[in-house]
Amino acid sequence: MIEIRVPKLNNNDTVYLLVEWAAGDGQAVRAGEPLAVLETSKAAEELAAEEDGTLLCLLEAGAECAPGQVIARLLAEGEEAGAAAGPPSPPVPAGHGDPEAIVVTAPARLMMDERGISMEQVRTLGKKVIRRADLELLGASRTAPQDSGPPSAPVDDGPPSAPLDDDGPGLIELSRTQRRVAEVVERSHRDIPAAFTVMRVDVTDALLFARRETKRLRVLVGVPELLVEAAGRLLDRFPLFFATPVDGRRARRAATAEVGVTVDVGRGMFVPVVRDAGGRPLGEIARELTRFRRTALNGAFREQDLRGGNIMVTLHTDAAVVMAAPVVFPGQVCALSLTAPRPEVVETRDGGFTVRKVIMLGLAYDHRFVNGRESAEFLGALRSALESPGDGTSER
Repeated sequence: MIEIRVPKLNNNDTVYLLVEWAAGDGQAVRAGEPLAVLETSKAAEELAAEEDGTLLCLLEAGAECAPGQVIARLLAEGEEAGAAAGPPSPPVPAGHGDPEAIVVTAPARLMMDERGISMEQVRTLGKKVIRRADLELLGASRTAPQDSGPPSAPVDDGPPSAPLDDDGPGLIELSRTQRRVAEVVERSHRDIPAAFTVMRVDVTDALLFARRETKRLRVLVGVPELLVEAAGRLLDRFPLFFATPVDGRRARRAATAEVGVTVDVGRGMFVPVVRDAGGRPLGEIARELTRFRRTALNGAFREQDLRGGNIMVTLHTDAAVVMAAPVVFPGQVCALSLTAPRPEVVETRDGGFTVRKVIMLGLAYDHRFVNGRESAEFLGALRSALESPGDGTSER
């Protein structure tokens, strides 16, 4: 008998949602076949069988479960369910015991927002767990219907971390994803004594270079792709910027530059990670970032996409944003911010004037490990790489 326990998928969630069983209770499964789909606040993850056996489900689909909790058992050939050792792990019911509660998965919530689907419409489906495919049955329009009655109830994606004192009208309840963002931000401000430095960078030549590389590589290349590549190549020169804090006096050196990049297409902020950014050619990095944007639009990220970053790049694409101070992610030392290119009139050497494209490149850093001088040197190295694109890099 093998116990199927919920793995630790990320450091931000204490509970996950058991979206569905991929195999039925009592069904024979083979090693490697999917057993269940778990959903965190950021991603959906498939749980696979480690060995052959017969599945014994201990938790219903739509329930919440905690890391380490036993949710199923695999019985060996000839083994009976009653012979399984120990009592089943107590389930965490969806809605915390409310029999009327409906669990709406993250992709389904996105579709509700897109098409103006209300919870009243969702309840007509008569299901306890609502997935994106279920909403296709409603055939709702993309425009929310006009209703003179009270506003629809917010999507029930789990109870808030603390009970609300006032359930009256006018409250805006954060989504499950945004509540996890709030927890990370609170922890960052509580635990990390952060400082901030910003540097102006002329990216006129970088934009021309990116345009040529886009045509040559047949994948979108822009300043973010160039920045991720440049940052990854600074690991050996600035090891503390990629290190993992152990305590207030020590940090663990990183073997490779794992660069997280913010992706926000209006459906929540995600930070997928470009692996070994310093050892990969520009074309691979560009294709990875393109995949991240497509995933943010079309479906849920996998936990492996979001796990393991050791430095973060936050993108601020609104042309009106002139500077942004990022939050240092817990477990990291630094976070970069990149604004959109904007025109700036500058004086030339002969006394004339010309228009150049500039960005503001910011660095927030844990002041226990990095000082202002080192932050300026790090930003200066990135500035040099962006202002002289293609110099001193490996074959792209």
